[in-house]
Parts: sequence; C-alpha cells; structure tokens
Amino acid sequence: MSAPVPSTEAAFSTVAVVGVGLIGGSIGAAIKRHGVARTVIGVGRNRERLEAARRAGLIDRVGTDGSQVADAELVVVCTPVDRIAADVVALAPHVRGGTVFTDAGSVKQSICTSLRGGLPPGIGFIGSHPLAGSEKAGFEHADADLFVGRVCIVTPDDATPAGVRTRVRHFWERLGMQVAEMSPARHDAVLALTSHLPHAVAAALASLLDGPDTEFAASGFRDTTRIAAGDAELWAAIFCANREPLIEQLDRFELQVSKLRAAIAADDRERVIQLLHAAKQRRERL
Repeated sequence: MSAPVPSTEAAFSTVAVVGVGLIGGSIGAAIKRHGVARTVIGVGRNRERLEAARRAGLIDRVGTDGSQVADAELVVVCTPVDRIAADVVALAPHVRGGTVFTDAGSVKQSICTSLRGGLPPGIGFIGSHPLAGSEKAGFEHADADLFVGRVCIVTPDDATPAGVRTRVRHFWERLGMQVAEMSPARHDAVLALTSHLPHAVAAALASLLDGPDTEFAASGFRDTTRIAAGDAELWAAIFCANREPLIEQLDRFELQVSKLRAAIAADDRERVIQLLHAAKQRRERL
C-alpha cells in the first residue's frame, strides 16, 4: 500500500466526474482543494443539480451528454454500480485517445469483466474503490477532505497498461489516499465482509424496531444501525451485483449468530464469555 504523493503541480488539465453526488461531489472538491486538475467537469442527468454543484464550487463546468467529456484526460464514473459499465461504454466514443476511465463503485468484478476488451483502441479503464463515504447522499454533503488518510483499492488485471495503472494510482494519492491493489474478484470477496455484510446486518436490525420501542433506542442501537440510513436503491444494486460473495458472508454471519444463540440457550456463561471476548479482541485490532 503506497503513501500519498505530495505535489503542487496539476496532474491533469481536465478531469470529468460523472455523477456528482456525495462521492462525485467530494472528488470534485478534493481535486480543486489539492490542485490535481485545472478544470473539473461535472456530468449528469439533471442540469439544475449540476449547476447548483457548480455554484457550490465543486466543479467548473457542467454537461448532460457525452460531448462534455471530449477534452478530459481522466473520467471518474461515480454512478450506481449497475450503471457504471454502461456509462463508460456510452462515454468512451466521445473522448480522445489516451483518455483513462476509472470509477468509484463498491463492486468491481462485474464492472471490470463487462469492460474488458470492450472500449475503443487507446482508451483505458481500471477499476477503483475509494473506501470513504457516508450514509448521507447528495453533493450538499460533499467534503474535500473525505479521502484524506483513507484507502483506495485499485483493481488492475494482467492486460492493464502500466501507464494507466500509474496515472490512476497517482490521482487517488493526490487526493490524500493510500492506494492498495488487488484483483476485482479479491476486492469483491473482501468488501462483501467489510462493507456489504455490515450494511445488510444493520438494515435487518433496524427493521426490527417499531412502534413504542423506538423511544428507547439509545446510542448503541443508533450507532449499530447508522449505515442502514443509506440509499436503498444504491445498496440493492450493490447487494445484487455482489450476490455470491455476500451470500457466503451472510452464511458465515448466521453461523456465528447461531453459536451465540446456542450458548445463551444452554445458559453456558463461559461459552458466551468466550465468544464475546474473541469478538472484542478482533474489534480492538481495528
């Protein structure tokens, strides 16, 4: 895992950010904060929202069609995971040779597989996943420091040109991130445990609270279920795109819960302590 690269020179003349929500807006803000590009183009479907993001200082220019990315050297696609591959394919004919695409999606294998060999000659793609975010949505919550000190996973394969890998790594490093590389499949297996399973568990737990019991939900319940407030459509797309690894982790979680349940049902205090202590030790490693 590499450390951020300090620099005061713009690494790119123009970067396009497709999908200017929380992550896309934060990327735009971070690019401008750290001087990574001279111009940031925001691309999306809603011109009114894009203009509001421009007035907020997150982007410099706006566009609602592919022609707006023509002079971008780097295009960062921040749309929902079930749209990323199609968005890259739609935009690729509009850019010049040498342009690099990357993304910010929480699932990698389906996207990378769809795009492998499917882009015009001279156009590169490498998957990225900045491990930063919030349960909040919209560019109104964008934060130029969202990525500082956080990890970004980049997912090259054997066919990824070295220059494409270097440019994308350098981009995330300039935003203040530490960059790790792994295969798309490895990424999806890891994130199924560390990101997708926690959201599924938080959502299931939150769904149990109803009626008059709500007023007694203190900080423990609120902290544990905070991420369940995330956008339902976005997370449904993530769960379905990473179905098999997530199911595997859900099975592991059910097994662990069943062990705790069995110990409690048997009034086996020592076994309960053993399970809780093991969990405490692993949590403290974080």
